[in-house]
Amino acid sequence: MDVKYDPKAIEIKWQKYWEETNIFKITEDPEKEKYYLLEMFPYPSGKIHMGHVRNYTIGDVVARYKRMRGFNVLHPMGWDAFGMPAENAAIANNTHPAKWTYLNIDAMRSQLKRMGFSYDWDREFATCRPEYYRWEQWLFLKMYERGMAYRKESFVNWCESCQTVLANEQVEAGLCWRCSEPVRQKKLWQWFFRVTDYAEDLLVHSDKLPGWPEKVTTMQKNWIGKSIGAEIRFPLQSPLDDLDREIPVFTTRQDTVFGATFMVLAPEHPLVLNLSKGTEQEDEVKKFVERMSLQDRSAKTVEAFEKEGVFVGAYCINPLTNRRMPIFTANFALMEYGTGAVMAVPAHDQRDFDFAKKYGLQIVVVVKPAAANLDETTITEAYVDEGIMVNSGQFNGMENKKALDEIALFLEKNNIGKKTVSYRLRDWGISRQRYWGAPIPMIHCQTCGIVPVPEKDLPIILPEDAEILEGGKSPLPDLDSFVKTKCPQCGSNDARRESDTMDTFVESSWYFERYCSPTYNAGMFDKAAVDYWMPVDQYIGGVEHAILHLLYSRYYTRVLKDMGLVKFKEPFTRLLTQGMVCKETVICPVHGFLLPEEVKISGSERVCAKCGENVSLGRIEKMSKSKKNVVDPNVLLEKYGADTTRLFCLFAAPPEKDLEWSEQGVEGGFRFLNRVWRFAANIMDSIVSVKPFIGNPDELDAAAKELYRKTHQTIYRVTRDIEDRFHLNTAIAAVMELFNTMTGIDLTAKNPHRTDVMRFAMETLTLLISPIVPHFAEELWNALGKKPSILEQSWPIHREAARQKDEILIVVQVNGKLRGRFSVSADAGDSTIKEMALIDERVKKFISDKPIKKVIVVKKKLVNIVI
Repeated sequence: MDVKYDPKAIEIKWQKYWEETNIFKITEDPEKEKYYLLEMFPYPSGKIHMGHVRNYTIGDVVARYKRMRGFNVLHPMGWDAFGMPAENAAIANNTHPAKWTYLNIDAMRSQLKRMGFSYDWDREFATCRPEYYRWEQWLFLKMYERGMAYRKESFVNWCESCQTVLANEQVEAGLCWRCSEPVRQKKLWQWFFRVTDYAEDLLVHSDKLPGWPEKVTTMQKNWIGKSIGAEIRFPLQSPLDDLDREIPVFTTRQDTVFGATFMVLAPEHPLVLNLSKGTEQEDEVKKFVERMSLQDRSAKTVEAFEKEGVFVGAYCINPLTNRRMPIFTANFALMEYGTGAVMAVPAHDQRDFDFAKKYGLQIVVVVKPAAANLDETTITEAYVDEGIMVNSGQFNGMENKKALDEIALFLEKNNIGKKTVSYRLRDWGISRQRYWGAPIPMIHCQTCGIVPVPEKDLPIILPEDAEILEGGKSPLPDLDSFVKTKCPQCGSNDARRESDTMDTFVESSWYFERYCSPTYNAGMFDKAAVDYWMPVDQYIGGVEHAILHLLYSRYYTRVLKDMGLVKFKEPFTRLLTQGMVCKETVICPVHGFLLPEEVKISGSERVCAKCGENVSLGRIEKMSKSKKNVVDPNVLLEKYGADTTRLFCLFAAPPEKDLEWSEQGVEGGFRFLNRVWRFAANIMDSIVSVKPFIGNPDELDAAAKELYRKTHQTIYRVTRDIEDRFHLNTAIAAVMELFNTMTGIDLTAKNPHRTDVMRFAMETLTLLISPIVPHFAEELWNALGKKPSILEQSWPIHREAARQKDEILIVVQVNGKLRGRFSVSADAGDSTIKEMALIDERVKKFISDKPIKKVIVVKKKLVNIVI
C-alpha cells in the first residue's frame, strides 16, 4: 500500500474496474427484494454544477448501502433533453439545440462517471430521441380518444422572450420561470390534459404519502385548492344570445348573496369584450383589458394591487333580490379561481368594500353581529365575522353559518344554482410554440377538422436539421417538409401537422417507468418489468419541483393506471427534497458580481483581479451563474478528487438543509481521508495477515475492549443514520469518532488480540465509508487482502451486547441542582441506582437531616432527590 494518498490514480483505477466488470448492470430478480433509487434527471443545458453533485451523491450513498444490504438496486441515469432549458442555452451559445444537447450529454456523462456514481449506464436514454417520445405521442392519441386531451382557445401565459406559452405553475411572481422576463396574457388555441378530472383523487392521496415531506404535500394541496360552496347563476339583463344568457359564479359565501350589489369579471373572461361591444364603454374596456394583460396576474400579487376596474356597459340580475347589478371588469378577479366571475358583496368582503367605496357602488348589510346592528352608511370596513342574517328574506334571523346549506338547497330547488366544489387546479396546457420538443401527433384538415395521426405513422419525428429562427421562434410552422402532410381521413394533400410541441414536463412525467425497460420497443414499457421495479422506493430532488414535476407525474401515473398499463397510482413511495448549495457572493464596484477565480488577495484585502478595486462580500445565496457564486466541480475533481468532493457534500449539512460552501470544509475532508490513509498504511503490515476478532470481548484488555465496543456502536449509528433518517453527516461523524478511537490504540503493546480487534475495526470502517467514498474504500479493501469489489460485500451488522457499556454514568441532582456523579453497572436496576445515590458522600452533604419527599430515577441517566 502506497504511503501517499493519490486520489486521481485510485479513482481512475476503480472506475475502470467498475466499467469493465459491468458491476452496476442490473436485471429483475424475483428471488431478491427490489429497491428503486432515483434522482431527478438533469437538463443537459451545460456542465453539471454543485447542486447536481450533492443530489446525486446523496442518492449514490443510499443505492450502494441498499445493495450491500442485499437489495436488488435499480439506480439509473438519463437526460431530460427537450424543452426550453436546453433550447435557450443552445440559442445563447449560437448552437443548434440538437447539437448542443448531444454535446452536453457526452460532457455531463463523463463528469458523472468521474464522480464514481453507481449508475446502470445500459439504461441511459435521452427524452429527445424518437424511440422515447414516440410512446408519449402514442399515449397522447389514447388520451385524445378518451377525451383526456383536448384543444380549445383560451387566454394563456405568454412569454415574449421565450416565444411560448407557460403553464400557471411556470409563472413565478409574474415572470417566466426560465428567463425571468414578464409574462402577459394572450389568447391562443392550445392543447390541454384534463388534470382536473383527477383533482379530488390527487388531493385525497396527498395525505397518503407518509414518505413525503409535509411541506411538499401541503404545497400540492394548496395548489389543488379545494373549496366547497355554491354555484349561483346571475341572468344577464340583456342576453347576448342563447348561449350567453347568464353568468355562473362560484362562491363559498352563498350566505351573503342577498348583499351582492355588483358583478366583477376577470379581464380575461370571454364575456368582458362581448358585453362591452357597441357600448360607450367599449374602447375603455379594451384598453383596460390590454393593460391588465401586461400585469402580473398571480393571486399573490393581485392582493397587493390597488383595486381598479371598468364598467363594461351591461347589467345582470341578482336572482334572489331581483336587484340590477352593474358588471365591472377588475384587476382583482382571476380566471383561475372559480368561474372567473365574482359576485361582489361589499358589506362582507374587504376587497369588494374598497372597490365599492372607490366607485360609489351600493353597500347592503346582510350579516350582523348577534348583539349589534350595522349601518351600511357608516361602516368603515367589511364585516367578515360570523353573525345573524338580515335583509335576507326568509333566512332573516338565522345564524349565517347554518344558512349556508339552507341557501344552497334553496338555489337548487329553484333552479338558480347548486351546492358544488371548485378547485384552484386548472387543466394542464401542454402546447409550446417552440421547436425543441416532442411533436403533438395531430393533423389539421380543412375538410375533416382535427384528425389524429394513425398509430402506424408514429413517431412523428422532430426534424433535427431545422434552423432556429431569430428570437427563438419555432421554424416548424413554416417548414414545409414537416408541416405539410396528407389527411389520413379524406386523403387531402392540403392538411397540416400540428406545429406546437409538448411541454417538457410531459417527458419527465413517465421517464421513471421507461427506465424499467429502456430498450423495449413494443410499448411505452415492459409491463412485467414495471410490475417488478415500480413504484420508485426513494426519489431525490429539489423542492422547487413540488408542484410542477411531482404533481404532473402523479397525474400521468393515474392516466396510465386507468388505461391498464400500471397497477399503482402513486409513482414515488418516499421523497427526499435536498437543500440548495449556497455560497457568498462577491461584488466589485466596477464589474459587479465576480467569479471566485476573479478575486485575489492583496495584503489583508480582497480585490478584483480585473481592476484592482476592493470587493465587498454579499449575501450567502444559492449558487447561480447570474450571481457568479459558483464552484466548478471539475476544479474540485482535479485538486481533491471525487471522494473528497463527495465527503464534503455529505458532511457539511443534513441532506434536507441548505449546504453552505466552505473551502475550509473541503480541505478538512481531504485531510481526514489523508489521515485515514496514512494510518492504514502504517498499521497494514501488522494487521494484513491476521483475522478480525470474533471472540469473547471479555478476553480483551480495556483499550481493545473499548475499540471493539466503539466499532459495534459505530455500525449501529451509521446504519440507523442512513436507513432511518438519511443523516449522512452524522453517519460520517460517527466514523470519524471510530477512527479517533483507533488511533489511540498502541499495537506494540503485548496483547494477543489488539491486532485482531484493529483488523476488525479497519474492515468495519472501510465497509461503512464505502458508500460515501467508494474509490478510497475499494483501495483500502484491496490493501487488506480482500478481493474486489467491496460493493459485493454484505453490510456489517452490530452485536447489541457488544455495543453496550459495562458501566454507565449516573448524574445526581438535589432539588434539580447537580450535586454528584457515580458509575454503576449497566445492568443495575432502578432500586440499586436509587440506593447508591442516597449513600453517595457528596450527595449526603446536601441532604443533611432534611426529610426526603421523593426520589426520581430517570432512564438510567439521572437521579433527582426532592427534599
